[in-house]
Amino acid sequence: MAATNLSTDRVNELEEFRKSHEESPTRKPSQKGSSSSMDPKIINTSPEHQEIQWLYLEFDTELPQPAYLSQPQGTINNGTSPPDPPNLKDYESPFTWSPFRKRIMTWLSCIITLFTAFNGGAYTSGIDQMTAEWNVSRVAALLGITTFTAGFGVAPMFLAPFSEINGRRPVFVITGVLWVVFQIVCGVTPTFAGMLINRFLSGAMSSTFSTMVGGVVSDIYHAKDRNTAMTLFTAAAIAGSGLGPLVCGFIAQHTTWRWIFYLQIIIDSVLIGFVVFFFKETRGSVLLSRKAKKLNKYYDALERAGYYGLIFPSSTTTSSLHMTEKPTTPTAPTNQRPQRIRYKVLSDEERTSLLTMIKISLHRPFHMLFTEPVVFFFSLWISFSWAVLYLTFTAVPLIYRTTYGFTIQEVGAIFTALVVATILFTIISIYQETWLYPHLPAKHQQILQTPEGRLYFACIESALLPIGCIWFCITGAYSSIHWIVPAIGLGIATMGIFSIYLAVFNYLADSYHRYASSALAAQSFCRNMLAGAFPLFSDQMFNTMTFQGAGGFLGGIGFLLTTVPWVLLLFGPQIRAKSRLASDILKKG
Repeated sequence: MAATNLSTDRVNELEEFRKSHEESPTRKPSQKGSSSSMDPKIINTSPEHQEIQWLYLEFDTELPQPAYLSQPQGTINNGTSPPDPPNLKDYESPFTWSPFRKRIMTWLSCIITLFTAFNGGAYTSGIDQMTAEWNVSRVAALLGITTFTAGFGVAPMFLAPFSEINGRRPVFVITGVLWVVFQIVCGVTPTFAGMLINRFLSGAMSSTFSTMVGGVVSDIYHAKDRNTAMTLFTAAAIAGSGLGPLVCGFIAQHTTWRWIFYLQIIIDSVLIGFVVFFFKETRGSVLLSRKAKKLNKYYDALERAGYYGLIFPSSTTTSSLHMTEKPTTPTAPTNQRPQRIRYKVLSDEERTSLLTMIKISLHRPFHMLFTEPVVFFFSLWISFSWAVLYLTFTAVPLIYRTTYGFTIQEVGAIFTALVVATILFTIISIYQETWLYPHLPAKHQQILQTPEGRLYFACIESALLPIGCIWFCITGAYSSIHWIVPAIGLGIATMGIFSIYLAVFNYLADSYHRYASSALAAQSFCRNMLAGAFPLFSDQMFNTMTFQGAGGFLGGIGFLLTTVPWVLLLFGPQIRAKSRLASDILKKG
């Protein structure tokens, strides 16, 4: 969209001036936020005496060409050649990137998300060795999970504003390097206190690769095209949690716990190298701001060389800087007068100070958590499911060692069920809408086009979580039952967690639009805090309530929370209409 006027009077003034001189109409970009008064006397003078007009730039703004291109070829001003035009290819809208480039960005982001989740679960494989080396209790050693998730939940609220100002790539690079550094310290620390501190810092730095990847997906895909990318992101977050103890169980069995971190240091260093060399900036507002600065620098260079004035494209021109690196000569002279133009970006002007942004980033998520029923109950729903996922880090070793006498590496192998279930459900989630949509009644097809459509399948699939919890705990209590049976229950519960995670992310994003980051930050904080707390009392819960009792308790809570998507599927539009934020978004489109 071309830039548009802030003042109707200015447009009328120009129109009257054009008619008074009986000129044929010419096409100019509308001037949203022009800083000049557009005085006809100024326009009537030579370009070097005009005031600079500041226009808002958008990705599809049709850019002007230097006025010298309308002169005979070879014309050089005062013996000085004009500067070469900038290459604007790096400043294209991410929505217009090629499918291949989008896939590269998506896969790179998801692979890093996988290994941040790997970091969370891998720690538990070395707990027995840590308790022996530092002479601390098992519960104390489990604090390494709690501090990691605490950093994971808190840090994004401070780091998110930096991505709005500087873009996602600088935040990824800086936090990625620090993530590797804190992993190194975890691997070599001689004290338990040092481990806890650096686990917190490691969680804080790695959090950007989980919380901001959803933003990357939103940057490069329109809402209707995000399902596959968001499904892969969800799969990475869940599969990585199981892959950690799966791989590191073998490491802990055959060598020191420190190699759990050494392995991650090697892998994570390689991944950050890929980020440095292959990750491109995806935040549209940042790219647009850089494009405006690049253009303004070029226009300044033109004027320093004595080439004043820009002419906006008309039907007589064959191309513009917006389409090619170097403009071509118009097919015929234009009647438009040259103008002095500079560009600015609306989002830069609307942005507040960094301190204010951090205050908003800290305040708004909690405000929404306690004033928006949708955010509150969705946060409760996903927090419980994520807590169950982290509960498996302690529940699986407890059940399989107690009932079946498994070794550390055999216990780690049980997490294969979690990884396999994630892979299977990823395929189901990508294709289920395509498979079932043609067979649904027209009324249900319409529901899929609304935010509530994100909950359509989760209403049924989320029940797999409580079913899996009961299955896993009850069958795992009897050694007469084959060990693979509770492992199947673990896989079923994982599928339920997957469906909840995907539904919550998609529904909040579709319902709250520009407030989605705050809504997602609220659930992320609650999710990670509860997940870090569950392992601390898991042993006591299973020993006190028995395996069967604990399974029934978790299953009961899970079934109760399964009503959340049903309520929103049936009454979602009415609930959103009563929400001040959601209704405001609906009115403004």
